Amino acid sequence: MTVKTDPILRRWTLDEVRDLYQQPMMDLVFRAASVHREHHDPNEVQMSSLLSIKTGGCPEDCGYCPQAARYHTDIEENALMTVEQVKTAAERAKGLGSSRLCMGAAWRNVRDDEEFEQVLDLVRTVNGLDMEVCATLGMLTPNQAERLAAAGLYAYNHNLDSSEEYYKEVISTRGYQDRLDTIGNARKAGLTVCSGGIIGMGESIDDRLKMLLTLASLTPQPESVPINALVAVEGTPLEDQQQVNIFEMVRMIAVTRIVMPNCTVRLSAGRTTMSPEGQALCFLAGAGSIFAGDKLLTTPNPEAFEDLEMFNALGLRPTAPYAKGEKPAITEDPGAPGEKTRIKWSRPGHKIERNEAKRK
Repeated sequence: MTVKTDPILRRWTLDEVRDLYQQPMMDLVFRAASVHREHHDPNEVQMSSLLSIKTGGCPEDCGYCPQAARYHTDIEENALMTVEQVKTAAERAKGLGSSRLCMGAAWRNVRDDEEFEQVLDLVRTVNGLDMEVCATLGMLTPNQAERLAAAGLYAYNHNLDSSEEYYKEVISTRGYQDRLDTIGNARKAGLTVCSGGIIGMGESIDDRLKMLLTLASLTPQPESVPINALVAVEGTPLEDQQQVNIFEMVRMIAVTRIVMPNCTVRLSAGRTTMSPEGQALCFLAGAGSIFAGDKLLTTPNPEAFEDLEMFNALGLRPTAPYAKGEKPAITEDPGAPGEKTRIKWSRPGHKIERNEAKRK
């Protein structure tokens, strides 16, 4: 698969991006909008759909996630979806204007087993519908990334969530370097990279900006960067966090757009609390994608018809599939290695007090 990528355009410092973030709002949005128009069609926004193909029962302790088995939420654990179930969901999403389907499984990491073989079938099926196929399955070995690419996967999502320093305050069951290694494995296999983070978890502004600097330092930079506002779910350690306001989202989107001008900035979780006017300001600041459908994995999202009404009011057009890269061909599966790949993903082992409290 040939992907349109560019080298790092500029090495930003923390002081520089902090100055950007702190600019008067009108100046920041104007600059971001100018960069956006230089590199993207400002009247096109990609509609993507996020489908939980395997829900609940995750062994991780991510403080924001209702799918962690250790927390007491109302999420029911479900088995991996079948090919027919995913095909039906993909066709419905495509009919409502989505050009990309992102399939998520609540796994710590991919295993070379029958479920992974089934995921490869799901990827081939959605690829056959002429939709961009994205997957988020946890940590990924080089061989697993190559097999996903051979099945026709277009993008792999693996969010950094926050800065490396604050990451330790949210998650203790995996290390930050594992995230970067997985992104590297996906990139080496020829997959496009989707990686961003969550704001509103109690982190500082500098934590948010350090995350962006880490992403901006990758060569090449990610093709897409999701910016999520925390959706505080009852039963999770972060259930009492206050919702970030719209202006924090706009500033984050604008800075992302300026430091990574070629990426697609994805206005992701948290849209249910945003007015159409607030979302329009995000589009003006450089957001070029939304997730459509009534759920983002397990958290609420605006109805697809509401989004279509907003698009009509703003004069926006849904982006066609493969507008920024060729459709990947389905090629011969290299198969799992004779001996299982021996990658020992880290378990830092420190304790996060609020996570432990919710576990009990």
